[in-house]
Amino acid sequence: FRTVEPLEYYRRFLKENCRPDGRELGEFRATTVNIGSITTADGSALVKLGNTTVICGVKAELAAPAVDSANKGYIVPNVELPSLCSTRFRSGPPGEEAQAASQFIADVIENSQMIAKEDLCIANGKLAWVLYCDIICLDYDGNLLDASTFALLAALKNVQLPSVTINEETGLSEVNLKQRNPLVIRKHPVATSFAIFDDTLLIVDPTAEEEDLGTGSVTVVTDEEDRLCSVHKPGGSPLSGAKLQDCITRAITRHKEVKKLIDKVIKSVKP
Repeated sequence: FRTVEPLEYYRRFLKENCRPDGRELGEFRATTVNIGSITTADGSALVKLGNTTVICGVKAELAAPAVDSANKGYIVPNVELPSLCSTRFRSGPPGEEAQAASQFIADVIENSQMIAKEDLCIANGKLAWVLYCDIICLDYDGNLLDASTFALLAALKNVQLPSVTINEETGLSEVNLKQRNPLVIRKHPVATSFAIFDDTLLIVDPTAEEEDLGTGSVTVVTDEEDRLCSVHKPGGSPLSGAKLQDCITRAITRHKEVKKLIDKVIKSVKP
């Protein structure tokens, strides 16, 4: 029945306010986070949301700042969906979904002001940090955006940058690898995604199957001050104001859960 009439199968569960995997409509899958798992990166994190597994590695490099923003560094996010994570993706250049996810992450970084780009500047007009944030999906089972945003935040919290000075006489940069400083994270954005079923029902943290059966989706990003950073709604069923407000309320609760989890993990890693 599930194979022949998947939508009808789901509707029977949704009528009873639950889902085939036993979760309530507003319940997230088990979430785990592990930081510092890639020793060659300057910061890294592995996030699991049910079966969806995403790893983020941050690599820091030195570069000259852009002429029009001489006092700012750069943050370059890139989301990869390799063919190993799901049969729906092919090898080769990034597909539409990967590009859309990369753009979403770039918008979240920009809108939430999680890192002030001025903090990445070492010497005005001469030297700045570039943070390459590679987010790779290892196992795809829906809700990529929540897992990617979470992995990015946890990886950035794990970054330790070496101290860099510019030698006055030679004008060259000198890097001290023994002295490292954490990044200043000014805001902690957390994404919460919903699938819309039959234009009316909202279910949180959809699996890949639920995303395919849904009539639309919406992702709400909030920060620790309960402020709205962005709402991402790629087409599909329209949402009423009241429904959107429900999503925002649920997103604020989710933010507190994620923040508690990150703080706990960071505390356990600190020597």
